Amino acid sequence: MDLLPSAARPAVRPVELDADGIPLSGLLAEAAGGDVPRALLVALHGGGMSAGYFDGRAIPGQSLLSLAAGAGATVLALDRPGYGASAPYLPEGLDLAGQTRLLYAALSGFARGRDLGAGLFLVAHSSGGRLALSAAAEPRAELPLLGVDVSGLGRHFAVDRHELPASDGRGAWRRHWGALRFYPPGAFRLGQELVRPTPEREARDVLEWPRAYPGIAARVRVPVRFTFAEQEQWWRHDEAALGELLEPLAAPRVEVARQSDAGHNISLGWAARTYHLRVLAFLEECLLARETAAPGRHR
Repeated sequence: MDLLPSAARPAVRPVELDADGIPLSGLLAEAAGGDVPRALLVALHGGGMSAGYFDGRAIPGQSLLSLAAGAGATVLALDRPGYGASAPYLPEGLDLAGQTRLLYAALSGFARGRDLGAGLFLVAHSSGGRLALSAAAEPRAELPLLGVDVSGLGRHFAVDRHELPASDGRGAWRRHWGALRFYPPGAFRLGQELVRPTPEREARDVLEWPRAYPGIAARVRVPVRFTFAEQEQWWRHDEAALGELLEPLAAPRVEVARQSDAGHNISLGWAARTYHLRVLAFLEECLLARETAAPGRHR
């Protein structure tokens, strides 16, 4: 059952943002009626995917864009640098620092003259989570950051380095998707339309994440939530690994969630709606924390 009747669902439309002369394509959904949004939710896809990952259409209610816009947020899912419209300009992609710079350039332009509500909230999957955490470690005054919600990303690989997917994704299907029962009819056909080559520079940069993570995490000072699917197969999420994931974070609040009945690609499966509702609940908690911490509030 969808959150809103079909006629009331917010429209999702393609957009293109300027990032210092490089176009970043994506999808945008806004709250109906021109209401001031509760926040700007920016969604960042994983390696070898595209912005449509967050707009799954295999079953009603699967799309994060429609769901979050229906709950009063402006939702922007971007093709990360090296994907979509930027691919011809960045044929080898960018390292994490370069992606972070272009992300902020695009968002600063998007925000100019636009009401963002309470601020920016980052939702990210897999390698998009590296970008979200990197952006959180380098906040911008013009884009107040509320929190970060990441799925499918840890600190330590659950596979040997030589088993990580190649730039064309060969040999990675089962680890990306998990059990077939986790996905509705049509999910794999529609999912194939979302797949893109992983830029070579990004594929190499992923290997540095275990080393780079502690320094990035130590500069993240907003609430963070990590979600691991029942069949997450790329990243370790045992108790020891989780301890090492959380220990370097300077965040005022950190949560770890488990998503049952899901593989790595949570947002394309039966569990997508459940996960996305939990994302929105975390956003609401971040908004509540901001509101109650505002000057003048009675303690």
